[in-house]
Amino acid sequence: MREATFVARGTERWHRLDDLLGAVDRASLSGIGGDALVELGTLYRRITSDLAYAQARGYDPRLVTYLNRLAMRANGVVYSGSGRSSWARVRDFFAADFPREVRRSWIPIAICAALFFGPWIASYVLVTHDPANAIAFMGENVPSIKKSLHDSNFAVSASNAPAMSAYIIENNIRVAVLAFAGGMTLGIVTLYSIVYQGLFFGAYQALFANAHFGYDFIATVAPHGGFELSAIVIAGGSGLLMASGVLAPGRLPRRVALARYGRRAGVLILGVCAMLLFAGINEGFVSPRRAPPELRIAIGAVYLAALTAYFGLAGRHNVPRDLIDT
Repeated sequence: MREATFVARGTERWHRLDDLLGAVDRASLSGIGGDALVELGTLYRRITSDLAYAQARGYDPRLVTYLNRLAMRANGVVYSGSGRSSWARVRDFFAADFPREVRRSWIPIAICAALFFGPWIASYVLVTHDPANAIAFMGENVPSIKKSLHDSNFAVSASNAPAMSAYIIENNIRVAVLAFAGGMTLGIVTLYSIVYQGLFFGAYQALFANAHFGYDFIATVAPHGGFELSAIVIAGGSGLLMASGVLAPGRLPRRVALARYGRRAGVLILGVCAMLLFAGINEGFVSPRRAPPELRIAIGAVYLAALTAYFGLAGRHNVPRDLIDT
């Protein structure tokens, strides 16, 4: 059998097995029902046969690795009587599932990045040229900048840092969830949210630059900005991914496509919430500190380099599901 035919015939049941294993992770074996248990056992036997066949025929090593990983997961569930431990699921999520999904979903994420940073640059240029333009992007309540961002937003005592951090985390997660949920509006709310945030932040930065606090603005944002801004863009990508299940289902029925893209978007938004948790802790405890601007920028650069390496390298030992999603 040709490899393409083998993949075409097996894709549906491999995805179904993956879905059942995910259900076990969430609800345990006892929580998925008797029929699903029978189906899980049947699919486990099929995946072991598929793995042996692919190995014997010398198919693509990535496909063999994918099938082997899926078979091992199923084996652990079928013979241990339980899925992975909670800690193992968390570890695997951050070590592989989340960064792998970010790479797989690079197109909707890149679109959101362009729609976020493009308007940011445009509004920054326009407000720098004429501060009155800020009204168009921020409404009538344009702040009057008399102090640096560090002195105006972060002039809090260390004892208030926990409350400030909690408030920032809550607010950022609300923005991210809005971008994610906007996918159910065919992406319209998602796109609006991303573009609006870009215009607002660009105008906000320009106001500080016009008041000669531009360098402080960058230094103050640096310790948390890499995680926060990346999270907003990825959240937007998750919303567009949801919308693509309806707008571009490909060869799949829309119901199936929406469920599949919804699961992928869920992986992204869970990772985003973790990123915003980290960003909020930094914004509450690190950004307000009276450290030299150069040190704060250096901290931000280290964080950004680590984040780039994480998304670029983490989870590459696992085979991405898009190998069989063609």
